[in-house]
This record gives sequence, C-alpha cells and structure tokens, in this order.
Amino acid sequence: MVSTEFLLTSLVVVLIPGTGVIYTVSNGLFIGWRAAIAAAIGCTAGIVPHLVTSILGLSAILHMSALAFQAIKYAGALYLLFLAWSMWKETGGISLTTTDRRSLLQVGIRGILLNILNPKLSIFFLAFLPLFISTETPTPMTDMLLLSGIFMAMTLLVFIIYGLCANGVRKYIVNSPRIVTRVQRSFAAVFAMLGLKLALTER
Repeated sequence: MVSTEFLLTSLVVVLIPGTGVIYTVSNGLFIGWRAAIAAAIGCTAGIVPHLVTSILGLSAILHMSALAFQAIKYAGALYLLFLAWSMWKETGGISLTTTDRRSLLQVGIRGILLNILNPKLSIFFLAFLPLFISTETPTPMTDMLLLSGIFMAMTLLVFIIYGLCANGVRKYIVNSPRIVTRVQRSFAAVFAMLGLKLALTER
C-alpha cells in the first residue's frame, strides 16, 4: 500500500529545483510549452535507468566501484558544461523560434541524457525507495515498481507544471533581446555551476 509519507516525501523531492527542473524551465522560457513538455518527458524518462538499476541492486555495485562512479560523474559534468556553452553561444542549443518535431525530439533526448549521466540518482533511489517497502511484504519487487511508477508520474506532472509556468512568463521577455540574452546567459551560468559542482563534489 502506498503511504502518505511516501507521497509527501516524493513531492518534496520532486519540487526541489534541480538540473531537470532548470532544464525544463529554460525550455519553457526560450522555446515554448511544447519544448517544456518535451523536456519534462525526457527528464522523466532519464530516471528509468536509475530506477531499474536500483530495483535490480546494480546501483550498489556502482556505489562500491569508485572508478565507475567517477566516470559517469565526470561525463555528467561535461554534459552540463556542454549545455551551458550551447545556451551561451545560442548554437545547437536553445532557440527562440524552433518548435519542429526534430527540435522537440532533440530537447527530449537532451533531457534523457541529463538525468542518465547523474550517478547520484541511482544511489538516491537505492536509499530512498526501500524506506517505504515493508519488510513483511510478500512482493517487494512489485512494490518497488509501483513506487517507482508513482514517483515518475509525480516527476512528470510537476516538471510540466514548472515548464508551463515558465512559458506563461515567456511573453514578457521574448520581445526584449536584451532581457532574453541576460536570462539565457543566467541559465547558462547555472548549468555551468551545476556541472562544476557535480565534478568537484564527493559521493
């Protein structure tokens, strides 16, 4: 049975702005609501591998293997820096007028990679989900899958809301190239700082 504690804790975790939220919000601001939804779907899909590895116990191996953890961590940091550079330069990254299917697919893929390349997610879910599984349950795997599905649905919904809210204020900045540039570079700086933080922090 899904507990109230799990729902409330998951909601708090999802609401805390992280790289996925920032990525979704930036797309809502600079491209539009379709891109925000694509980003939200991509970031949510990027959680799947971490949930699967947590359920299968593979994240415990990742936790014990310093080399594997460091490799994924630095790959994630480099990817965040790449997103920052793309947004700063406005090349191959965020565009104010691009809304075709190919571009939306690219937005979604980047969201997937953003979360896949964050090794801390696997360790987080390994420590988080078991807290809400009863030791007396006859179906721990089924319970884990249920909680994982609820967490993903909650993530998708909250991210979409963030993105749509960002799109709601988009009209106030798109007509001012100066504001667009400043906001865009601010997001680029945030991505760069997150990348450096990921690279420099320990487990």
